[in-house]
Formats: sequence, structure tokens, C-alpha cells
Amino acid sequence: MSGPELITLGCRLNIAESEAMRTAAAQADDLIIVNSCAVTAEAVKQARKAIRQAAKRRPDARIVVTGCAAHTDAAGFAAMPEVARVIGNAEKSRPDLLSFAPAGAADIHVSDIMAVRETAPHMAHAFSGPFSKQSRAFVEVQNGCDHRCTFCVIPYGRGNSRSVPAGAVIDRIRALVDEGHQEVVLTGVDLTSYGPDLPGSPTLGQLVERILIHVPGLARLRLSSLDSVEIDDRLFALLTQEQRIMPHLHLSLQAGDDMILKRMKRRHSRADAVAIVARLKAARPDIAIGADLIAGFPTEDEAMAANSAALIDDCDIVFGHVFPYSPRAGTPAARMPQLDRATIRRRAAALRARAEARRAAWLATLVGTRQAVLAERGGTGHAPNFAAVRFEGDAPAPGMIADIFITGLDDMGLIGRIA
Repeated sequence: MSGPELITLGCRLNIAESEAMRTAAAQADDLIIVNSCAVTAEAVKQARKAIRQAAKRRPDARIVVTGCAAHTDAAGFAAMPEVARVIGNAEKSRPDLLSFAPAGAADIHVSDIMAVRETAPHMAHAFSGPFSKQSRAFVEVQNGCDHRCTFCVIPYGRGNSRSVPAGAVIDRIRALVDEGHQEVVLTGVDLTSYGPDLPGSPTLGQLVERILIHVPGLARLRLSSLDSVEIDDRLFALLTQEQRIMPHLHLSLQAGDDMILKRMKRRHSRADAVAIVARLKAARPDIAIGADLIAGFPTEDEAMAANSAALIDDCDIVFGHVFPYSPRAGTPAARMPQLDRATIRRRAAALRARAEARRAAWLATLVGTRQAVLAERGGTGHAPNFAAVRFEGDAPAPGMIADIFITGLDDMGLIGRIA
């Protein structure tokens, strides 16, 4: 093995940062770095499970744990006998902490994330790991969050919002394109909060414009999760008129009931969500909508749950990311009247089933169409709308954008062949 083993859980930002850490610790063959997530209690359980499994699989390796779960519960992870070191999200940028880990009891290196004012420069240079070197790269342009949704612990693991200067972002994307990457995904904790901390207070739309102008060789630009209420006119025009921006948006909606949205301390109403999707699809009908939805938020009754379920159809959500609510210590929602776990699981299952039905119906409409698919490893790829495509017959080389005729659909997604 060359370099550390990375186990990455959670968001696309974690994926990008894991690749930066892989580079920083390139010579550390005896390390396993677990980059954890804290978005739900289940995510924290998965991190602990991954640590135990890694220790059984490679008992001689030393395990470094980082990420949001590690940052918000450093002592808890340090107490695990399998763990050699715990480092916070700010410390991900320190090669000295990543390149080795001590024997004996775990040491802890977790600083006050709220005191961090800059995004670590090398984190902006990250490339995503699961895809081939010639296909898709993730570039961090923003980190942290200034909002305090009542259910969310992530700001306490990521700190306040901070942005990467446009020049550094453009330089990195230009280098990725020169290396052969066809598609770049801009990532952040709260991507639409990009810019107010930088000179001149640029917006995300202005950043996107500069990327498109200054990196003409970039074939495809994709944006990660957006807060729908922060899509301004400039960004809206780019999303709907610029063909190099992929027609796929993932929106942070969380719920479809106004009372629950208010108790979550979200900044949009149900009507706002429905209206922005209607505007987007009227201007660019091929846009595919994804969304985060939380099932079983405290005080949610059956009518409120039904409103969230109906949002899947009302917003044509074809990529539903459903989270069963779990209380996160220290958040206001954890002090609200809680639902029983059986009810939460039932509502999450119902949301997933409805989202899957919507996705299946949408995929069926793509059979018989031609899609410009970016090929990845394993004989698969993604269309511009992010529909997964499995190739039949000869597969395009990873990293190639191929004209694919969609011939069918199975439980795994679309099936296609080179047109």
C-alpha cells in the first residue's frame, strides 16, 4: 500500500478533504484516517463501526480519526481502544498530525473551530476519491455555517462561514482541467453563503461566472447542496441558461410543513420551496431536483408529515435524501418534545418509498433518450442530470464524455450503449 488508507463518511466536502489529507500524509503507509460525519446519531454510530472494522482488518495500523463527529466528541473517540489520535476539522490541514500517530493512549488535537477565520488553502485543492482521476473532481470553495438550524450540530464541528478567494479556486480548477478532468463540483458546508467574508463581498453567482470565463476548457460544472432561499437572480440565470452548468440541483429543504420549518429555524416557507423549483423548471425543464428531508422532527404530527411527503411531488424531487431525525446534544431541537423511534422510522420509510417512486417514474421518461454521460470506473457513469447509467457492450474509457443511447432501466438505474 502507498500512503494512508482513507475511510470517508458523510458529505462531499469530506470526500474532497480526504483527498487533501491523502496527499498530506502520502508517506504514511501504516495509518488509517477515518473522516467522520456527525449529521445524525446514526452517522456517528457508523464512524465507530468503521473504526472497529478497520482495526480488525489491519491490527498493525494506527488509526487517526477526524471530521465532524471527532470534532464534536473528541474525548469519546479518543476513549476507543482502536484510536491512536483524534484531530479536529481545523487540524486536517496539518501534515505533522496526519503523517504519524503515537503508540499508547490516543492524543487529541482539537482547536476552537469558531476561532478559525480562513479555509485551509490546501483543502481548496482537493480532488474526489471514488471516481477515476480523469472524471470528476470536488473543489472546496466554502466551509462552516453562520446559521443555527435547531436540529444541526454541524456548525459546532465546522465553525463559522468562510470562503476561498476566487483566484485560488480558479487556479485549482484550471490545473484540474489541465490534468484531464472533465467535471468539477463546487463544495461547501453552506455553499450559497459564499463570499461575504472576502474583499468586495462576491456572491456564489459571481464566483461561478468567473470560473466559466477564466476556465473555458472546463466542460461541466456542478454545484453541491444549495439553500434555496439564497439563489439570487444572478445565480438563477446561470443555473438555467449556462449549458456548462449541469442541470441537477440538490436543495436543502428539510421539511414541507411551515410549522416544522419554523421550529427548525429554516429561512424559507413551503411555498418558497415550491415556487423556486417551479421557476427553475419553467426556465430549464431538464433540471433534476434533489433534496434533503428530515423525517420525524420533534412535534411533527401526521398532517405535518403528510405535508413533507407531498413536497416530493410538489417539487418533483427525484433524488430524495431522507434522514430519520435524531437528537444531537446541545441543539435546541433536542430539548423539544420527541417522537418515538418507531414513528420516526415509519415516516422515514414512507418518505423514502415516495421518493423512490418519483425517481423511478422520472428515470422511465429517460429511456429512449440520448445523454452525454461522463464515464467513471466500473462500467458506469452519470448523465448531466446526475442519473446513473450502466453501460452495456463496450464502455467508454473513464473520464470520457460519451453520447449514450438509453436503452432500458433496472433496479440499479439506467442502462445505455454508445450511440
